This record gives sequence, structure tokens and C-alpha cells, in this order.
Amino acid sequence: MKIISLFNNKGGVGKSTLSYHLGCALGVMGKRVLFVDLDPQCNLTISAMFEEELEEIWKEEDPYMDDYSDAISMHPEHNLFTSPRSVHFLLKPVEEGFSDFETLPPAKEISENVYILPGRLSLHKFESKISERWNGLYQGESLSIRTVTAFRTLCEKYAEIYNIEYVIVDTSPSLGIMNKTIISTVDGFFIPTFPDMFSLYGIKNIGNSLALWQKEFNTIYNLISDNKISKFPKKFVQFIGFTIYNAKKYTAQKNPNPYNLATAHYRYALLIPQTIKDNIKEQNIAPIPPEQIYQPIGGLSVMYTHNTYPSVAQSLKCPMWSVPEVYTKMRQENPEYLNENQISVNNGLFSNYKDTLGAYTKFAEDLISRMEAL
Repeated sequence: MKIISLFNNKGGVGKSTLSYHLGCALGVMGKRVLFVDLDPQCNLTISAMFEEELEEIWKEEDPYMDDYSDAISMHPEHNLFTSPRSVHFLLKPVEEGFSDFETLPPAKEISENVYILPGRLSLHKFESKISERWNGLYQGESLSIRTVTAFRTLCEKYAEIYNIEYVIVDTSPSLGIMNKTIISTVDGFFIPTFPDMFSLYGIKNIGNSLALWQKEFNTIYNLISDNKISKFPKKFVQFIGFTIYNAKKYTAQKNPNPYNLATAHYRYALLIPQTIKDNIKEQNIAPIPPEQIYQPIGGLSVMYTHNTYPSVAQSLKCPMWSVPEVYTKMRQENPEYLNENQISVNNGLFSNYKDTLGAYTKFAEDLISRMEAL
């Protein structure tokens, strides 16, 4: 089982859309996948679940989020553990310093082989607990260690239950303490980029942060016992590559460039590998051949914008290649939903939607080969 994250200090690069379609493509390929939405904005969850279903989950949890111990003592028989729960609810015992759940609620199955632990807007409260307990790591305090390793522990427990091969963790663009904790305790990460100046600076920020985070964790490991160190990952997180995503395709009539990007974007695209070399230390890069790791994951397969396709797919809660099937079925069974949400798909575009599966499969195959180095 590998735990990976998509991470960029620059927001708006399509990270959640790419996460969702990557996981769904892996599922089509027969791989068992678990999404864990650790972005308080819940964009990955919004792609996978209808609002009414998510609202029902949150409503059932509401009494337990402010004072879990009081609520659970008042409603000990509450049927909370027979249906999916949000990731913040699952972290509440750690947040409040209580024992872990004896039985975990089921993950939400969103398609064959693919599951999700939904996000919740209140996750910032857990981030506050990380901040409060961080200094306790240097003294080897058990609750501090349990708090910082809670994300990984949760992934490992659900991976064992569902025989998961790949856990995909979605995060916010922040370089704050929660993302420091998440990124430092997953196995690998890659950076979705847009070919512009902001993504280059995002890479620089990530490289600097990784070096500082690893130094901090190494200091902690030198101060605590081997038994306590064993609760952390055996190896610090490894960078496994980048991809250029959601760029506009442009083929010049004279002297077209290999990426078919506008000249300014192509210039930035060429700067990405060198920016990685200059800012991400070798010790933080997985042992992947240079000719692979410094090329976009999947080559050109997912490089170009899908225009409105992702927004249509998100409205239908399915990957883009499933839009024709889901839309046709919904037009027959629930046309009111399509009308209320102003969803209309031209049948002539069905083949274009279906073709996206091939692109994301190619992307996933390249990523799988890189993850073998973790």
C-alpha cells in the first residue's frame, strides 16, 4: 500500500480534479483506491458525492463535533458506525485525547474499487490541536506523537480493511502545520503545475519547506526512543514528479514546440525541471531515473484543459469518461436534477468525454511505475 499526495503551494492548478480522476482511473484499471480528503475546502469530496448525501453525514455528526465525549455519553447507542463518516469525525478521538474507535465506520464507496473518507469544513480544529501539541514531540509525549501520526494511522487502518493499494490524500495549498504533518508522513507526492511564474515559485517554496520539515523531524527522532520513532514512517516523504495540468493547447503554424503550448507558457514549462533540481534536495527525491522524473507524468496525456468537461462531471458526481452513461441515465430517471442544475450535454461530444479515460489511464500507468521506487 502506498500513500501519495498531490501538493502545490499555488492554488487553482486543478489539484482536486486531477486527484479524483487519477483515483477513478486506477479503479477502472482494477486497483483498489482510497481517497482521504484532508483539504478543509472539501473539493475532492464535492467531486465524488452529492450535496444531500454529504449534508446527511455532517448533520448526524454535528452534535459530536464540539464535545465528542459529552455527546457520545448522552447517545451511546447512536447509529454512527454503520454508515460513512467524515475524516474529521474519525480524528475526533485523537483530537480530544480519547481512545480510538473500537470499530471504524465504513468508507463511502463511490465506484467499483474506489472509496472515500469525506472531508469536513471543521478540519481546521484538528490543525489547532497539532499546533498545541507540536512541541510535545520533542519530549516524546505519546499524545503529541499520536496526533502527528493520526493521518497516516487512519489511512493504514482503512487500507487494511478494504485491501487498498493506493491512498490518495488531497490537501490545501497551505504550507502550514497541518500540511507539514500530512506531507511529511505520506510515502510520496507529486506537484501539479500550470506553466506560469506562480508554479515555479510554488516549487521553490515546497523545496525549502521540505528541507526544513525533514530537519525538524530528524531533530525529533534524535530526542525520542526507537519505539516511538517506529510510529512514524520509515522514510521521509519522496518527490515522484510533476505534471503540467489544465494548460491551453496552442499549436503554432510555424515552429511549433513539443508541448503545443503558447510561447510564454512553453518557456515556463521548460523551467520546471531545473527549478525542481535547484530547490528540491536529492535526499527528498525518489530514486527514479532523471529521464523520467524530470519529464511530466504521463507526458502530454493530461496536459491540456478539458474546458467545461470537469464542471459537468462534478455536477454529475462521476469522472469525465462516465458522463455519457450517467447523463443518459439521469435524463431518464431524474430529469428534474438536470433542469435545476442547468446540466446539458451534447450527444455529439460523448466520444470526447469517453476519450478522457485513455488519457488518465496513461497518466496513472506512469505514476504507478514511479511509485515502485517508494
